[in-house]
Amino acid sequence: MDSTGPIVGDGRRAANRLSLGGRRRWGRMASPPAVSIVIPASGAGASLPAALRAVHDQTYPNIVDVIVAAADNDSASAARTGRATTIPNPQRRTPAGLNRAIARSTGDVVVRVDARSIIPDDYVVRVVEALTETGADNVGGMQIPIGHTFPERAIAAAMRSRAGAGGARYRVGGESGPADTVYLGAFRRATLERLGGFDERYERHQDYELNQRIREQGGVVWFDPELRVEYRPRCSLKALARQYYDFGKWKRRFARDHPGTLLMRQKAPPTLVPLLALSLAGSLLWRPLLLLPASYAAALITSGLAQLRTAGSAALGVPAALATMHLAWGLGFLVGQTSER
Repeated sequence: MDSTGPIVGDGRRAANRLSLGGRRRWGRMASPPAVSIVIPASGAGASLPAALRAVHDQTYPNIVDVIVAAADNDSASAARTGRATTIPNPQRRTPAGLNRAIARSTGDVVVRVDARSIIPDDYVVRVVEALTETGADNVGGMQIPIGHTFPERAIAAAMRSRAGAGGARYRVGGESGPADTVYLGAFRRATLERLGGFDERYERHQDYELNQRIREQGGVVWFDPELRVEYRPRCSLKALARQYYDFGKWKRRFARDHPGTLLMRQKAPPTLVPLLALSLAGSLLWRPLLLLPASYAAALITSGLAQLRTAGSAALGVPAALATMHLAWGLGFLVGQTSER
């Protein structure tokens, strides 16, 4: 399942863009750093082609390889069609695929792209510029959920809301500067090699875990709100529940491995789940206990109404999407079991 396609980039577009500010962007460097793009892909036969088209549209002049770690045949086929180097990911875990792709890559800068994401055409230019100017170990920006079907649009609106994002800067924005984590990431190869890459024990949350280690060793994770990457969310509430249940259980594993790192906003879902359960059960004996679930339902509806102007009719599905996110995340944190391998 190993195939190689031509290196991406329209040289004339790249040269024209960089000629507008080459000295400002690259200073005394003789040439822009070599960049590798790595993409873990599982069940991505439908979404990967668009992600790769965005990669091939990059204006950066020195992308030396694009490597897809494919966990299944559909993803591998899409990668080959998309003119990327394709390597197998038999473990089917995202961090394992990332590490295999990084080991195969050759660039001084490693840019991670998701199979469900669409990066803007100046994305690589901007992340390399930010790495150069800030001295950071990792640079990333915002995840902008964009749905196409009604469920996807409702889920996207929920993810963009404060009630769904929880104040995370990579979701809601904020000033550029050091951050705890960012969406995707562009890393110095030296940093990845020094830290040993992604922790393959983590099926989820491996990006946050790596960023935590970067910061613990005195490195900088830099957030740039101008780096806005389109992301296609899950297509149903069932798939969303599965995703957020996994988020919750791996956050619990992370909190165990890194004591003292759990934020207040991350404690809310695992607190909400038992409170709601106890209130509903207790209301059979004392009706006033229904006040808590009723207040929660009212808050969800209010959040949905707040999205009417931007999300249109999809706002009607926001309360159900938010409830799914909160309760699945909290339940995963409370009862989800992670493997130790």
